Amino acid sequence: MSVGMLQNPGVEETAEQKLWRAVIASTVEEWVSGPLRQKREAEQFLFTDNRDYRTVCYSAGINPENLRARLEKIRSREMVEAQARAARN
Repeated sequence: MSVGMLQNPGVEETAEQKLWRAVIASTVEEWVSGPLRQKREAEQFLFTDNRDYRTVCYSAGINPENLRARLEKIRSREMVEAQARAARN
């Protein structure tokens, strides 16, 4: 999922929005493939922090509920895959 997919079509983004989008992209990257500590911190921000999360999303021009719903789908899919791998071992 690209962060660009979450912006409103036809709306030109500002330099500030690009910066905040990069922050979100970096956090998602850490959540997916970072070291364990960074994964946990990123997951906490993306799924439990509401105040800062919403501020960052709005600054990026992204709907926070839409982003979190998409990330929840990814997290659910990964949990199912991890359970399937564990069952095979």
